[in-house]
Amino acid sequence: MTSLWKSETRIPKPVWKRGTCSVREVIVSLLAFLVLAAVPELAVAQSMDAPTPRVPADIVYARPGQLVDAGGFRLNLYCMGSGSPTVVFDSGWEDWAPAWAKVQPRIAQWTRVCSYDRAGAGFSEPGPMPRTSVRAAGELHTALHNAGVGGPYILVGAAFGGDNMRVFADRYMSEVAGLVMVDADPDEFEPAETPEQQHRREVGIISPLRDCRNAIAEHKPLPMLPPRPGRSQRTCAQQFFRGLPETEWSPELNARILEIAQTKVAMYDAFLSEMEQTPWDEAYLRQHRRSYGARPIRVLTSGNHGVGHLETKPADTSAHRKYEQESTLAQARWLALSSNAKQIFARHSSEYIQFDEPETVINAIREVYDEARKGTAEHRSAAVSAAGSAASSPPRAVEGPCRRSAETALGQPARTPALPAASATSVLPRRLPAPTSKGSGEP
Repeated sequence: MTSLWKSETRIPKPVWKRGTCSVREVIVSLLAFLVLAAVPELAVAQSMDAPTPRVPADIVYARPGQLVDAGGFRLNLYCMGSGSPTVVFDSGWEDWAPAWAKVQPRIAQWTRVCSYDRAGAGFSEPGPMPRTSVRAAGELHTALHNAGVGGPYILVGAAFGGDNMRVFADRYMSEVAGLVMVDADPDEFEPAETPEQQHRREVGIISPLRDCRNAIAEHKPLPMLPPRPGRSQRTCAQQFFRGLPETEWSPELNARILEIAQTKVAMYDAFLSEMEQTPWDEAYLRQHRRSYGARPIRVLTSGNHGVGHLETKPADTSAHRKYEQESTLAQARWLALSSNAKQIFARHSSEYIQFDEPETVINAIREVYDEARKGTAEHRSAAVSAAGSAASSPPRAVEGPCRRSAETALGQPARTPALPAASATSVLPRRLPAPTSKGSGEP
C-alpha cells in the first residue's frame, strides 16, 4: 500500500521539448526587458543633469536694449539694477555702450545704471547733424526722461564721452549728483588748436575714417589698417574701441560689433561729425566752466592718455612724456570745480581703465555714490530742522542770500557761479565758432 501510494503520488519530472525556453532564459529575457524599459528614463535624467550651454555675460550688448525717443529718433539704452542716484555712462570717440560691459553689471548690484549708444552708433538711430556735445547731452537727457529714468544722476564719461557729460552737467546741474571722469579729454584746459594742428587731425584721423565709410557705402573692399609687428593685418572696420577683436569680450559680442562696423554707414557719419565738431565743443566748454559746489568729483588718470594697449604704448620719448604730463595736469584742474574732488591714478592701465583696472572705476563710482547719498541725507536733516524752526518762529520774509541758503537747505541746488576767468589756460572767445558741418539744425 505504501509503495503503491508513493508510486501514485510521485510528481513526474518535466520534459522540455525543443523550441521551449529554460528557466534561465526566461529570467535573462525578463531582466533585459526591465533594462530596456528604463533606458528612456535614464536618458531623460542624463539630459536634465547635463550643463546648459554657457551664455556670455556680455551678450546683452550684442542686441538692442531699450530704444527710446530722443527727439524724433531713438537712442539705444541699457539700464540695469535699481536705486538712486542713477549712474549714467558715456563712451569715448568711436566707442559705444559695450565699453562698459565689465563694470556696468557690477554697479547694477547696488544702484540703477545706464549706458547708451550715441546717435548713429551701435543700435541707435541716426540723429540730426552736426554732432556736437551740446546736441548729444540734450538727446541723452530727453531719452532718459522718456525712459522714465529721472535724476539725480552720477555722470561717468570716458575720453571724448567726458566732454558730453560735462556739457550735460552744465545744462542740467540741478539733476546732477556727481561726476566721474575716466581718463577723459581735458579739452577746456588745453590751448585752442592751431590751423596746423587742425590740418594734421584732418589728415591723420578724419580722412582715413571717411575712406572706410565710403568703401562700405559703395560695397568696395575695405582699406587695411597700418600693419602691426607680429600681428595679423586688419581692415578699417576693426579700428573701433581700442581695436577689434577685443580680448575682454566674448566671441559672440566681438562678432556682432564687427558686423555693425562693416555695414552701418550712419555710424561713420556720426563719428566723422563728432570729430569735426571738436573745436566747437572745446570752445563751449571753455565758456561754460562752472562750480559743482560740494557735488563729489572723481578724476581717474592713467598717465597713458590716448594709449589703447600698454603693449603698444609709444616709445618713451621726451615729446610723449611731455604730452602725458600735460594731460595729467590738465585733468587735475577739474579738482577746482568742487569742494569734494579727488584725482585717482590707475598705475597699470591704458586709457581704457574700465578694461584694465575695472575695480578702480567701480570704487570711484561707489565713492561718489556714497558721498551723494550722504549729502542727500544731510540736506533732508537740515530741511527738517529748518521746518521745525520755521514752525516755532513768527513768519517773516526771506530775501537775498538768505533765500538762496534756504533753497539749498531744502535740497534744491543753488545757482552755481562760473569759475574766475583766471583759471582759463587761454583767452575765452567772445562767442562760439559756428559748427563746421554742413548738417542742418542748431547744435
